Amino acid sequence: MPNQEHEHAKIIHVTFQGRWRRLVVTKQRLAVFVRTYSKYILGEAMAKLFGNLHLVLVVGLLLTIAVIIGVHGDMATSNAIFRWLHLFFGVLWIGLLYYLNFVQVPTMPKIPAELKPAIGKHIAPSVLFFFRWGAAFTVLTGLIVAHLTGYLHEALMLKEPFMLIGLGMWMALIMAFNVWFIIWPCQKKVLGIVEASDEAKASAATTAMIFSRTNVLLSLPMFYCMINANHG
Repeated sequence: MPNQEHEHAKIIHVTFQGRWRRLVVTKQRLAVFVRTYSKYILGEAMAKLFGNLHLVLVVGLLLTIAVIIGVHGDMATSNAIFRWLHLFFGVLWIGLLYYLNFVQVPTMPKIPAELKPAIGKHIAPSVLFFFRWGAAFTVLTGLIVAHLTGYLHEALMLKEPFMLIGLGMWMALIMAFNVWFIIWPCQKKVLGIVEASDEAKASAATTAMIFSRTNVLLSLPMFYCMINANHG
């Protein structure tokens, strides 16, 4: 009897060990499956989100609203909203100005001739669209901020204590004028949006480059004025 009980206990022990191993293996496989599936779902969702610029902007806007309501609600005036928009459009405008002058224009001579039409037909028109409208909305929101803060007239007249911000505003206005009334009309000729002879295109390209570099030059003191005026 003792031997039979011992054998019986041994069988139970071996059976339990086998089932326990199978359970552990099953749990490990399940964990691997969950991790893999989660990575797949998360990766697919992230790819869909960040693959859609408009959706990214909507999410960014919702996050901004959440910050305004949750953290800055008591101080979220129209002035604060327009300052935020002024900064956004300014970064868009000047960022593209620097992209054109630091990247695209210096790189164009190195691009093979057969690839240049892709720049002229697809990339450049899109860049110039956001470039010129970024300039327009930067100026518009900046003037609104100056009006809401109460120094628009004094700044444009370069009166103290608003001379520094006034200088920055006038430089930004000159830069925006260059974009809309010199650079963009010239670029329309260069890109073939409007008809022009080869000689006119070459002249327009040179003019656009000169005034684009003028805007780069003006952007440096303009930044100093805007950052250090501290009038809102």
